[in-house]
Amino acid sequence: MAAGSLRRRAHHQNRLVQKTPLSGRRHPVTVSGAVSRHVTGRRLGLLGREPGFRSLFLATLGSGLGTWLALVALQIDVLKRTHSPLWMSALLIADILPTLLVGLLAAPLVDRLSRRALLIGSDLVRFGVFCALPFAPNATTIVALAAVIGIATGFFRPAVYAGLPNLVADEDLPRANSLLQAIDNSTWAIGSLAGGALVAAQGPHLAYWINAATFLVSASLLAQIPQRLLQEARAETRGHWRDLADGLVLVRRSRALLTVLIAWNVGMIANAFVNVGEPFLATDSFSAGSFGLGLMMASAGVGLAAGAYSAGSSIEERGLANVYGASLALMALGVGGAAASPNVWVAAVCVIVSGAGNGATIVCNALLVQRGAPDRLRGRAFTVLMSSNVTFLALGMVLAGRLTEAFGPRWVWAGAAVLSTAASVVGFALARRVDTTPAELVEPPEQRLETEPAVEAHGGARQRAI
Repeated sequence: MAAGSLRRRAHHQNRLVQKTPLSGRRHPVTVSGAVSRHVTGRRLGLLGREPGFRSLFLATLGSGLGTWLALVALQIDVLKRTHSPLWMSALLIADILPTLLVGLLAAPLVDRLSRRALLIGSDLVRFGVFCALPFAPNATTIVALAAVIGIATGFFRPAVYAGLPNLVADEDLPRANSLLQAIDNSTWAIGSLAGGALVAAQGPHLAYWINAATFLVSASLLAQIPQRLLQEARAETRGHWRDLADGLVLVRRSRALLTVLIAWNVGMIANAFVNVGEPFLATDSFSAGSFGLGLMMASAGVGLAAGAYSAGSSIEERGLANVYGASLALMALGVGGAAASPNVWVAAVCVIVSGAGNGATIVCNALLVQRGAPDRLRGRAFTVLMSSNVTFLALGMVLAGRLTEAFGPRWVWAGAAVLSTAASVVGFALARRVDTTPAELVEPPEQRLETEPAVEAHGGARQRAI
């Protein structure tokens, strides 16, 4: 459901979000623009045509490489200091829990505050934390600093994806999401590999310093994006808790957001089953040891990047509902195949398939939220959904641990395949209605707007009608 332009009712009481292009960027069609899209390819051509998106892309590339490199360093640092699984769990919880808390307690801030300031501030906070980590005296300090990183990331990610529709033309939005997700997943694979090698050779501290530098570079790139390109309008607060309730109501009333809430929460439980069962499947069921686990994880990274990269063009050719259902079905097919595989090599191929489905699904999720929420509420829509996803992921991990002990990893992965199949059916059914049903979301009548000038392709500014 697209939502981007507003119209007033006769008595100015209720505002309805109509099915119109979301993006604040409406590009006039020119001969040079058409030639550029065919010569360079619309996906990569975005980097040349849209300076704001190019800055965001490069910031994601740099900070992503540093983040995954440093994550390996954090885990090894805590492991060497404590040799305790409990401390490793604490580190992972410190990474996940802030996303939940931001969604539950601070979601409206992503819409009330300047998105540009939030992005730059989050990068600067993470820069400071990684500069402090080499001097951390113990594991408690490391986990506490990791929680601060998690809080900053909890604001950063929804602000990125909430602002993205304003940086590109609406017809380019699927490909823009594909590029961002593909580069994010690529940095996961490359950064993790490089981090392991760097920490083995030099210890964790150099990785911390390198990551700190990437956040400083990212902040400088984000500072080049004008605020008006990241945020069309901001709603004045009606009180923090009422603003938070508005986000929950929006998710409930928008078919697009409800699709993500239901289908992807089921998918997150399936992912939890996969994540918990994977080490046991590789080392016990396949007797492949650490190499087998690394092979399966690397295969997942390859699949995620490939699926995300191809999702944008697939959505344009086949429609969002079809790609969403098929992507979740690919997850089910790959996970089920891996569960039945005779060895780790066959399983690795199946994991590439499931990873591709996962990568494409994430692109569809982002697009559904971007087209299902008005700009001034989009940030809290992302944070509410992210916190819901994290909740189901955590619950799924607890359940998966017990099921793995009771039935073994193959059956847990088989269960994940069943859940992914259910998510595919539900996701397709709901997303199909998103494609064909106009979005009409009743917004709080008391809410007033602070408008930002919307910028045309060639730099001319105009005031958006409200």
